[in-house]
Amino acid sequence: MEKKPYTSLNAYYRSLFGRKIAKISLDGGFTCPNRDGTLGRRGCLFCSAGGSGDFAENASLSITEQISRGKAQTADKWPDAAYIAYFQAFTNTYAPVEELRRRYEEALACPDVAGLSIATRADCLPEEVLDLLEELSCRTRLWVELGFQTAKEETAQRIRRGYGNHVFEGAVRALDERKIPVIAHVILGLPGESREDMLHTIDYLNGLPIQGVKLQLLHVPADSDLAPLYQSGQYTPLTKEDYITLLGDCIARLRPDIVLHRLTGDGDKTTLLAPLWSLHKRDVLNSIHRSLRERGIFQGKDFTEA
Repeated sequence: MEKKPYTSLNAYYRSLFGRKIAKISLDGGFTCPNRDGTLGRRGCLFCSAGGSGDFAENASLSITEQISRGKAQTADKWPDAAYIAYFQAFTNTYAPVEELRRRYEEALACPDVAGLSIATRADCLPEEVLDLLEELSCRTRLWVELGFQTAKEETAQRIRRGYGNHVFEGAVRALDERKIPVIAHVILGLPGESREDMLHTIDYLNGLPIQGVKLQLLHVPADSDLAPLYQSGQYTPLTKEDYITLLGDCIARLRPDIVLHRLTGDGDKTTLLAPLWSLHKRDVLNSIHRSLRERGIFQGKDFTEA
């Protein structure tokens, strides 16, 4: 197989900042159209009660307090690091623009915060929010992370994504026009999807002006609507071996300039029903790295995740 010069996340950050970068996951206290009744009240099929922000700091704390706590957790390991404030939980552009501005500005005012990463939905980027993001991107490093998950429209409906591919395309192009880099979230192992479906999602993303991808193993949280499907045998998670093989196939297919921001993702061990092998993060990442090198897909040193 042809060897491709993929860039590790560590190398990518060092090329931008010249130092170690860590991300601090934040809960800005926002909600989501899949939660507040606009589109639904139960979230996406796989979504936990925490709105995919199970490892974010406590929303009862101010943004400043959350960042201070996040820095304290990594200070011994990375004493000279700078930080990206990662607005992770729920939909982080789903609020009045002045409220968004207050949250973002508070994060940027914290010492050693070198940029923002904002997780949101493609259908929650009105013009005034895009204008705010463009303004911020002129002052700091800024990424917008879009929860896409799959290019298969049938699956998108099954998981209750709430918008069609054309909405995602419009959001990506609107952000690209403002020179704001986009990280697309993809979930591997969604119910009913074949290997060909998942590779099609990669081909679809290759045709869009995105700069990063997060490849995520589908987890089954106990507090999600996916849980009863798993418990009744209607959904079977990927095995470790199948996931690693599929992940390698996706990476080999990915446009080489797209930075890989995630290879597996984490599940909350207190609520995770399956796959339990994913809890052994170090073993999983070592197995992934070994497989990628053996297949000649990646020859770099590591894929340290954000």
